[in-house]
Amino acid sequence: MKAKPLGPIPAGFETLDGELAIGGKRASEWVESEGKTPLFVYSRELLNARVEQLRAALPERIGINYAVKANPYEPVVTHMEGLVDGFDIASSGELAITNAVGINPARISFAGPGKRDEELEAAIVAGVTLNCESEGEARRAIAIGVRIGKTPRMALRVNPDFELKGSGMKMGGGAKQFGIDADKVPALAREIIAAGVEWRGLHIFTGSQALSADAIIEAQSNVLQLAAKLADEIDVSLPKLNMGGGFGIPYFPGDEPLDLAAVGAALTKHVANLPEQLTETELCLELGRYLVGEAGIYLTRVVDRKVSHDTTYLVTDGGLHHQLAASGNFGTVVRRNYPVAIANRYDAPADDVVNVVGCLCTPLDRLADKAALPHADVRDIVAVFCAGAYGATASPSAFLGHGPAAEMLV
Repeated sequence: MKAKPLGPIPAGFETLDGELAIGGKRASEWVESEGKTPLFVYSRELLNARVEQLRAALPERIGINYAVKANPYEPVVTHMEGLVDGFDIASSGELAITNAVGINPARISFAGPGKRDEELEAAIVAGVTLNCESEGEARRAIAIGVRIGKTPRMALRVNPDFELKGSGMKMGGGAKQFGIDADKVPALAREIIAAGVEWRGLHIFTGSQALSADAIIEAQSNVLQLAAKLADEIDVSLPKLNMGGGFGIPYFPGDEPLDLAAVGAALTKHVANLPEQLTETELCLELGRYLVGEAGIYLTRVVDRKVSHDTTYLVTDGGLHHQLAASGNFGTVVRRNYPVAIANRYDAPADDVVNVVGCLCTPLDRLADKAALPHADVRDIVAVFCAGAYGATASPSAFLGHGPAAEMLV
């Protein structure tokens, strides 16, 4: 059977006694300390390194916000609290997490369509900024503020007329459930400011998971131009501009890392030549998977090795119920392999071609197709990389009753 290529293993992982090492310990040691698999392991060292890389590449004027949806595991959010400038949430559940961690509400913004009245009220009471996604939502928030006697902090999320080219998930341009069409923003902004809200500016998010520096540079230029135009039409200074993010990470064979230096250099030029309407505006990027995605690994143990029609299967105790994206069922059109390894034989040569599958009763439950890996047998440990974002909480953990995976920050 001819092997299919695997995605690129992220930089920063080491080998110890022939095994994959995370945070100075072998993968098998982390499994032993937890007492079970499957297990997500997130690396503090890699989280720190990624933020340091961003700080070095971006102009000092640009703040970094963490999109909690990427990984809301409370220890990860707690760790990020000391690294980033702000947090973006998308539900009252994520608001509860940031409250539990003790994050200052002034550092939090709340986006997402379909916010229920009770979510709007919780955000207003907490004092976080609401990134309103429609005229109706903005007016409901104002009415709730009047009812409870508290002034809402409000920004408007803009649906721009352009998109992030090459984005894995387009969230701007054309008809969208996200944000307010750009031509409607000035009138609504003037309306809510006249109603007495605390005006917090604009949120312009165009897409996610882009690896092209040129596409991100173009989108950021467009965002700044649009924000300046809208600020001029609103005729009130813009306190803050959330420029969105879109920075992608390599998942699949042939993917190349984003040229962060090029993005940073272009942003530096933009910051040095900001339109007059934005000279006093607080600027930030909203990043999720780029901050945490490569810092996580999913470890799952082989429970069976079987051959069917000359094809070898490694059957694991994990699967798509924890790693929906790696299985190819989270938005990809053509399934390609994530980076995968045999963690306890990390430095061994790839002398076997196998399918790595999970324990669920569906043929969709695949973690690797025709993967060239070292020979593995029952009780060996499979590592799936790029598991730090949209893994545990973006997968159907209740499916077939196997339950959630364990998680740890090391």
